[in-house]
Amino acid sequence: MNLLAMRQTALIGVPVAILMTMAYCTRTPEWHTKNEELIAKYDLTKRELSGIPESSLEPDLEPGTVKSLESLPQVELHPNVRATISWGTGVMLSMLELAPHTEIPEEVLPADRFVFVLEGSISQLINGTPVTMISRDREEPDGIHSTTPRTDFLYLEEGARSAVIAGDSGAKLLEVYSPQRLDYLQKAGVKGLPNSIQRVKNTAESNIVAGKVYDLYDMQRTKLSQGVYGIILSAKQMQLSFVSMEPGTTFSPHIHPEEQLELVLRGDCRKLVLDEKQELKSNDLLRIPGNMVHGAEAGAVGYDALSIFWPVRPDYLDMAAAATRAFRAIIPEDAQLELVVDGKKTKPELHFTEGPKWMNGKLYFSNMYFDQDFNADPRRSSTVELDPSGSYRNITEGKMQTNGLYPYKNGNLLVCDMMGHRIVEMTTTGKVVRVVVDSYDGKPIDGPNDIVVDSKGGFYFTDPQFTMEPEKSQPGRAVYYVSSNGKITRLLEPNAFAMPNGIVLSPDGKTLYINNCYDDETWYPVDSDKDNHIWAYDVNADGTISNGRKFATLLLTENVLDRKGKSSSADGMTIDKAGNLYVATYYGVQIFNPDGEFVGMINLPSFPVSLCFGDDDMKTLYIVSYSKVYRIRTNMEGFVQYL
Repeated sequence: MNLLAMRQTALIGVPVAILMTMAYCTRTPEWHTKNEELIAKYDLTKRELSGIPESSLEPDLEPGTVKSLESLPQVELHPNVRATISWGTGVMLSMLELAPHTEIPEEVLPADRFVFVLEGSISQLINGTPVTMISRDREEPDGIHSTTPRTDFLYLEEGARSAVIAGDSGAKLLEVYSPQRLDYLQKAGVKGLPNSIQRVKNTAESNIVAGKVYDLYDMQRTKLSQGVYGIILSAKQMQLSFVSMEPGTTFSPHIHPEEQLELVLRGDCRKLVLDEKQELKSNDLLRIPGNMVHGAEAGAVGYDALSIFWPVRPDYLDMAAAATRAFRAIIPEDAQLELVVDGKKTKPELHFTEGPKWMNGKLYFSNMYFDQDFNADPRRSSTVELDPSGSYRNITEGKMQTNGLYPYKNGNLLVCDMMGHRIVEMTTTGKVVRVVVDSYDGKPIDGPNDIVVDSKGGFYFTDPQFTMEPEKSQPGRAVYYVSSNGKITRLLEPNAFAMPNGIVLSPDGKTLYINNCYDDETWYPVDSDKDNHIWAYDVNADGTISNGRKFATLLLTENVLDRKGKSSSADGMTIDKAGNLYVATYYGVQIFNPDGEFVGMINLPSFPVSLCFGDDDMKTLYIVSYSKVYRIRTNMEGFVQYL
């Protein structure tokens, strides 16, 4: 779909910033001269926008000057509804606080409106039809809990009928309007208001549906530059970009003709405005007029912000459309995440599901028991066989706490008996045929976690020593290869990875991928240089590996960034026949193309632990998450090395 609806023309010799500000200010902006010098210094190209409406309403923020949202006065919009508002040339930002059960009476919206539920819940009436919108915090995962966050939002066009009722705990809402609401400004005591505000003449095509409730965490991220991603939400007259910058990343000095209103949501940033650094922190506001030279450098914990552009940036629309096409090439637009099993509502009970693999029309996975502190109990653990219909049974129970599985010879499974310090060959009826490996260098292996078989009948496994014994047998966390004749080789130096976890081979068997679950944490005993990266290695003829390199960078959640950790909680991985890699992480299922470029994210209600392809055509992605099993259809055929 062509999302570019805003036309742009070049007008040589006319400063765009003057054209955009002359409607409400007849003098040349004080920053203009220096800005012209910087445009020449950085060899930037100015562009002019057509169809910009004239207005006598002047923004409340000085150009390029940081101001805290908390320093702005609050306005009572309705009884028990307090608002903090700020506005630019064509948009208005409003932060609302609603007491429990407070109502915003039904109204006909005088402008296009985004609303995000930041805290609590609301009943939102859309042309008389109520919908529930909620916010939910991320839950730090432990052995039995894992809830991912949720932020519901909605876009309504001018003329829609809207009303709001706050839930039992009240609500905190973020609204964005275009154009500005004169009634809000009147209640704020702004003098000299115009009778009306004109709209943008050349409106853009929305990339979201008006009147539909979305979860912000379901929206796909667009790579804007190296280490910088944005969730791009475009309406007819305005565009929102929820930008996340990885720690230490930079946006080089640049310009765009659209005005930008930026609200800091988390972290910190050194904003380069007119070649002067300004420190931005949570709840700071900054207005950047069109074609003002600016850049940014994220701080040590990264930087999250909402950038509101007026009018719509067509370059961001194009980038978002390209990112969506890449994601939809893998996950079709009509694909829906389906809950197959909720193991707290069915029997036998599921606890912490792991290591799924598809074989002979069934899904096999481990059902590991942990308490809240991740203390294991093999007596309460099992290995499960699941039919695609959703019925399932234990094939082993109370004998061992298995983890990663992989199809092996004769229709059997290779099984990581993590707490038993061994890898066994097991039938699908649960009979252990033999112990395949249980020691290295004359000492027991510690806790085999994940496993992958090669075309020769050998296999690779990770051992992050995630076991209950305080004293470990091996000198550190490691990755091993077991050849088809049973020879075991440790492939990397102990603790080369802080916690090696997921492992997978490319379809041609030439590349081995290993992820790193935890790193740079004060509470974890090992640090490494592997950080939040997936590492790729060339596979040699004898099964050993060489030429280790960073393949992909996993996105981190805000709580990990805030503590300066590098833990993605990366666990199981799977791969399709085209070489796309799927990684279960704390953030969600992160997808990377064969070049290691981020493609997109599958959001789940709880932290995904592991995943695999299944069904007759091998195009369904099965995802296990604590007591639940989910699935979603894809356009890709998964790869498994069946011997």
